[in-house]
Amino acid sequence: MSFLAFVAGMVTLAGGTFVMGTEPSRVDALCQRFHTTHRDLFLAETPARRVTVAPFAIDRTEVTNAAFKAFVDRHPEWAPGRVSAERQNGDYLKHWTGGTFPAGAADVPVTYVTWWAARAYCESSGNRLPTEAEWEFAARGGRDTAEFPWGDDPPDPKRANWSGTGIGAPTRVGRYAPNPYGLYDLAGNVWEFVEDPWADNYATPPVSPLPQDRHVIRGGSFGGGPINLRVRYRDSHPAAGAGPHVGFRCAR
Repeated sequence: MSFLAFVAGMVTLAGGTFVMGTEPSRVDALCQRFHTTHRDLFLAETPARRVTVAPFAIDRTEVTNAAFKAFVDRHPEWAPGRVSAERQNGDYLKHWTGGTFPAGAADVPVTYVTWWAARAYCESSGNRLPTEAEWEFAARGGRDTAEFPWGDDPPDPKRANWSGTGIGAPTRVGRYAPNPYGLYDLAGNVWEFVEDPWADNYATPPVSPLPQDRHVIRGGSFGGGPINLRVRYRDSHPAAGAGPHVGFRCAR
């Protein structure tokens, strides 16, 4: 059993060994299944390798606007207009007015945050961003071969908030059914920053985590298609980049 318990807004997982990523031999079949000729979308997941994850806890949901507002109130150095240019691209919390999030969006994932802000939020509570391996382990929900957090069936508007729903914006956390570990929105809604700096594939050493570097994001978003929702899919985002499609959750 990899699932242990729900604790304080997190799910504690026992960890374990799993095969992370995709075998290069599967790339052509994946291109055929998802009707694309862009092999690079899947090559970033290669090569598959066995990874052991120690026990850890991870947030049940993505961090919400309300939770991030409480953090900003406690740490005003992360308020809009207070973050240095080296750690944000000018769009940090751009959708907030008067120091707060839009009306009715308290339970919606916070976006327009940077990797730096996400890490500071997590560390302020004694937590951290999940590693990429932890994120994929959690998203799989104990299923070794599933393509999506819910299994192998293709996405539909009842499973996740993605481009196929037509919503076109983040929705409140927990709106869709959780995966077998009780974790919500690991596919769609918003991309999620993880701790790891980006490398083009698992055989390439990552660059050092400097402000101009890119970090891994996982999970896809409300604007993405089925490929992005896969538990193995990975993309990158600037550490200082703040945008409407990217949020995060914490681990410890």
